[in-house]
Amino acid sequence: MPRHRDAAHRKPKQRLFTGPAARTAATLALAGAATAATLEGAAQADPRATPAQVEAQVDRLYHDAEVATEKYNGAKEEAAASEKALDALRDEAARRTERLNTARDALGSYATAQYRSAGIDPAVRLALSSDPDQYLERASYEDRAGDRQASAISGVRRQIGDIAQLRARAEDELTVLASRRADLRKHKDEVRTKLADARKLLATLTAEQRAGYERSADAAHGGGATRADRSAPRGSVAAPNARAAQAVGFAYGALGKPYVWGATGPSSFDCSGLTMAAWRAAGVSLPRTTYTQINAGQRVSRSELAPGDLVFFYPGVTHVGLYIGGGQMIHAPRPGAPVRIAPISEMPFAGATRVA
Repeated sequence: MPRHRDAAHRKPKQRLFTGPAARTAATLALAGAATAATLEGAAQADPRATPAQVEAQVDRLYHDAEVATEKYNGAKEEAAASEKALDALRDEAARRTERLNTARDALGSYATAQYRSAGIDPAVRLALSSDPDQYLERASYEDRAGDRQASAISGVRRQIGDIAQLRARAEDELTVLASRRADLRKHKDEVRTKLADARKLLATLTAEQRAGYERSADAAHGGGATRADRSAPRGSVAAPNARAAQAVGFAYGALGKPYVWGATGPSSFDCSGLTMAAWRAAGVSLPRTTYTQINAGQRVSRSELAPGDLVFFYPGVTHVGLYIGGGQMIHAPRPGAPVRIAPISEMPFAGATRVA
């Protein structure tokens, strides 16, 4: 089964952020303080908060929702693996029970035959036999058959023990599955709560302020480069191999498709769902979450990036995009923002991985 999602996560070396990444990190820090001070239960904007402070809180909530989304993705993957393991154990127990019943039926038939003939003493049967040689041959056969039946009885006992062990393992796996389903529900509720709080905060802004927020958020995430712009970025280089080229091609084909948390395509994606789908199209299977994808290949430095590499962001490795060259990536940013091209400099860089 499945490894624990935190086991695969290696925290990247922390760096001081500069430029746009510094602004993003500062926004998240401001928003975190503001959120703690002003949000209790349902999102309520502090009447004294400026539109910029409300927008910072919304940014923080979207980021927190993405963190919860990756935890949800990991819990979903682990729950699915537990369900598969449980089904396999139950199937094997059923097959072995069927074989056990067949063996028991055979033993029952033998026992019945023994019962029917057990009333006559062997010496009497020999005396009554018209062919003593035939009787002795049959007796020898019965002795051998008895040995075989003793072996069969031992086999039945072993089968019963094996089935008991399988059922015990199935019970253990059922307990694990219940725990993982509970995690799944918890993270799902957290995502929904964060997104609902973000919507409530945005509703406290005027229509003009909301439009301004969306424009600034789009600009921060390369909002102009969606489905309408499928050309390679200026200064880009060719993908290093055919598989990387296929992954990049898939990502270009996904431009403009909506962000939906937990989605892996083909009509919508979250951030790690997009990278997983892109490399799946190239024949490579990636794990489901950002914190496992970062360990799915060879780590590369920012200066070594090539098209097809996975690029990760934020100290907790909570966001991922697909590098396409020229300092740009294709990624699924957040709810309300479709798959698009964006500069990798707009978020705090956490590391990169070369898949193939």
